[in-house]
Amino acid sequence: MHSTRRKRVIIAGMGFGGINAAQELAGSGLDVVLLDRNNYHLFQPLLYQVATAGLEQESIAYPIRALIRNWYNLSYQMGEITGLDPASSRVLTDDGELVYDYLILAGGSVTNFFGNQGIARHAFDLKKLTDAERLRNSILTNFEQASREVDLQKRKALLSFVVVGGGPTGVEFAGALSELIRFVFRNDYPTLRLEDSRVLLLEAASSLLGAMPKRLGSYAEKRLQQMGVEVRCNCLVADATETEVHLANGEIIAARTLFWSAGVKACPLAAMLLGEKGPGGRVPVKSDLTLNQYDNVYVVGDMACFQQDNRILPMMAPVAIQQGRHAARSIISREQGGTAEPFHYLDKGSMATIGRSSAVATAFGLSLYGFLAWLTWLFLHLYYLIGFRNRIVVLLNWSWYYWFHERQVRLITAVSQTTKEPGDQ
Repeated sequence: MHSTRRKRVIIAGMGFGGINAAQELAGSGLDVVLLDRNNYHLFQPLLYQVATAGLEQESIAYPIRALIRNWYNLSYQMGEITGLDPASSRVLTDDGELVYDYLILAGGSVTNFFGNQGIARHAFDLKKLTDAERLRNSILTNFEQASREVDLQKRKALLSFVVVGGGPTGVEFAGALSELIRFVFRNDYPTLRLEDSRVLLLEAASSLLGAMPKRLGSYAEKRLQQMGVEVRCNCLVADATETEVHLANGEIIAARTLFWSAGVKACPLAAMLLGEKGPGGRVPVKSDLTLNQYDNVYVVGDMACFQQDNRILPMMAPVAIQQGRHAARSIISREQGGTAEPFHYLDKGSMATIGRSSAVATAFGLSLYGFLAWLTWLFLHLYYLIGFRNRIVVLLNWSWYYWFHERQVRLITAVSQTTKEPGDQ
C-alpha cells in the first residue's frame, strides 16, 4: 500500500494574518508549517505601552509552540526566509528549503523612513519587541541623566520628546508618554522641573487621525493639548541628528528622543517576489488574494495591495485578520473541490486611546469619544490579546494604573556605551 502525501501549506509570518490563517487550517487534514524568525506572536498594538513602562514585554507576546500545541496538523519552524521560488513552489530559508502546495505570505510591514538616512539612523520606531524595550530604556535613561545635568539647555533637550505621525500609534504614544511624565516621573524625580519637559506631536496633514471623521481628530488634538502635548499639524520633519530634529520650515528642535510613526511599508519578503509593486512596496493580488502569476500563493495583511471600493485597504490588524482567515478558508474549499470566493473586507471601524478614560472610535458609521470609547478600546484589546495569563496581567496593570497612576515597569534593562560609568566592562 502506498500512503498519499498530505498537501502542505506554508505560512510565512506569525502576525495577525498568519496566526488567524493557522487557526483556520488547524484540523483541516493539511500539513501546515508555520515559519517565523521569532518564536512568539507579538500583539503590536500594545508595543507603545511597553515603551512607556505600562506593560512588561512578556504580557503582549505568546509562544507559538504553546499556541499551536492543541492545533492538529500544525508544526512550527524558527528561521529566516532568504528567498522565494514560486515557479517551483519552494521557500528558501537559512536552514534549507521547503516545498509547498500552497503558500500564505503574511510577513507584515516595517517602518518607512522614506529614504531619509538621518531620520532612520536617529529615530526610534515600534515594530519589534526589542524596539519597545530600547525606547523605554532611552526615556528612563534620559530622565536619569537630566536629574544630574547642570546645564539648563542640555537638560531641556534630554527632557524633550518629538513624536512624528498623527495616526493611532503617534497619538497613543504621545498621550501615554505625557501621562508617564505628569503622573509618575513627577514623583520619581522631585529635583526636576517637569515644566522643562516637552512632548511634541508633529503631523504633516492638516489634522490628526486622518482615517477617522474630522471631529474625532479634533477631539484627540484638544485632549492631547489638555494633557500637555504640543500638537502641530501641517508640520514636516526634514532631518534629524542625535541631539536635534530639523523641520522643513527651518526650525530646529533640541531633543534627544525622536519617535517615528509616520509611515510603514511592506516587509523585505515582498521584494523577493518579482513583478511590479504597489504603494509602499506592497504586492498586488487578485480578488481571492492570490498572485497574478501563481494561484497557489496567497499574500495577506500589510504585504498585500488589495483594492476595494476604489481604495487600497489600509495596513491594519483587522484587515490582516480577515485576509488570513479568507486565505485559509479558500485553500480548504479548493481542496474539497470548491472554488475560491473573492475577498471582501468588512470594515468594523477603528479606534485609538488618548489617555486614561479617553479614546476615540468609529464602528459601523457611529463615532464614539471619551470614556465610552475608552471602555470599548479596553475590551477589544483584551479580547484579541492571545493567552489567558496575558489578559489577566494586562488587565491588572491597567487597573493598577487607573486607580493609582503608577506604572511598575520602570526598568532600565540595558545601558548604552555613552552612559556607562568608568570601569564598567
